[in-house]
Amino acid sequence: MPLTLPSEELHAWIRLSLEPGLGPAQARNLLAAIGLPQQVYALSAGSLGKQVPMELARQLARAPDDTVETAIALTLAWLQRPGHHLLTLADPAYPRALLDIHDPPLLLYVNGNPELLSRPAISIVGARNASAGGMDNARAFARHLAQQGWCIGSGLAQGIDTAAHEGALQAGPDAGGTVAVLGTGIDIVYPAGNRDLAHRIAAAGALVSEFPLGTRALPYQFPKRNRLVAGMSRGVLVVEAAKQSGSLITARLASEMGREVFAIPGSIHSPLSRGCHALIRQGAKLVESAEDIHDELGRPEAAQIAGLGSGPALPDAGSGKGAAGRGLRKGGPAAMPAPGPAGIGHTDTASSRDSAKPDAEPENQLVLDALGHDPVHLDVLQQRTGLDLPTLNSRLLQLELSDGVVRQGDGRYQRR
Repeated sequence: MPLTLPSEELHAWIRLSLEPGLGPAQARNLLAAIGLPQQVYALSAGSLGKQVPMELARQLARAPDDTVETAIALTLAWLQRPGHHLLTLADPAYPRALLDIHDPPLLLYVNGNPELLSRPAISIVGARNASAGGMDNARAFARHLAQQGWCIGSGLAQGIDTAAHEGALQAGPDAGGTVAVLGTGIDIVYPAGNRDLAHRIAAAGALVSEFPLGTRALPYQFPKRNRLVAGMSRGVLVVEAAKQSGSLITARLASEMGREVFAIPGSIHSPLSRGCHALIRQGAKLVESAEDIHDELGRPEAAQIAGLGSGPALPDAGSGKGAAGRGLRKGGPAAMPAPGPAGIGHTDTASSRDSAKPDAEPENQLVLDALGHDPVHLDVLQQRTGLDLPTLNSRLLQLELSDGVVRQGDGRYQRR
């Protein structure tokens, strides 16, 4: 568990993280040169001026201004509530995996069980506008890996992140658990639609943020969040991703940190497969079952569950396991697909073509969306759409007659 710090030291740590004009790198340099934060604040401006610009040295030598003092008071009040913790760089409970990255946060705000941050972890990331099949895959892999003792990390975003957290929670209280890394302050849930999920994670897992209380969602903060999602894990599994997406940023960061990168292949017709296929071409390991991950990483020491088999497998996933190798090929960011805003992909997609057809009625489009781009059995399709069987069969017949879907010999349906 986190250390219980004397009030003076705790106050100094919080102030250092909030100090206007003092960047994280400067703060770490001060700590390396001087010691603990309270020792930094005990020095004169003249002594501090040897480490930072004189104007900043004078600021550090003065009492904090009212804005900073108010923020410190709010943080101390937040810490009084059950389940709320603050991990500092000097705390033995600070996750060792994050100490390996070049820019570890000074502080980590934790709502939930901080011990999860030190468990062997696999992060699962992917598209926000994920397909139903992608969500199922993320949920199944997360559930099985958590049952094996892995802590499942992700970013609480819609789509694949949400499914990954849900799958880990479904594994039960004796499994590896789940950690959600936030791109906001720990007291703000983004997106708002995941509020209930965030409460469940706080109760059975952990919410984590490096940002001060009250920090709203801003675009530049999410790549910073992604580096922690990558850094806390031994490997990152990308389930679905467009050719330009935030998930590929996470994969690139993971590769640069020496973590393993895994990707699930998909239909060549799906825009959400293009990012995963690009990663595989760059050297990410192609994943069809949880055993492909265990082949690279082994099994966590916490896994003592027998008889669970090889975990979820992906039927008709393409051309076999391949020889993708470990991690991504060397070459740095230039070798990776260019990162961009999540969800931006090619506009000439099968989905857009289908929606342009004259028979793209709302229920027909619901069926197409539920199909995704992989073959699906009728009972799975009914579960995804919520349609009764007569209505579903009617819609499938319409789509077959208009060449929107095809029924395969084994009875499964697939989009054309």
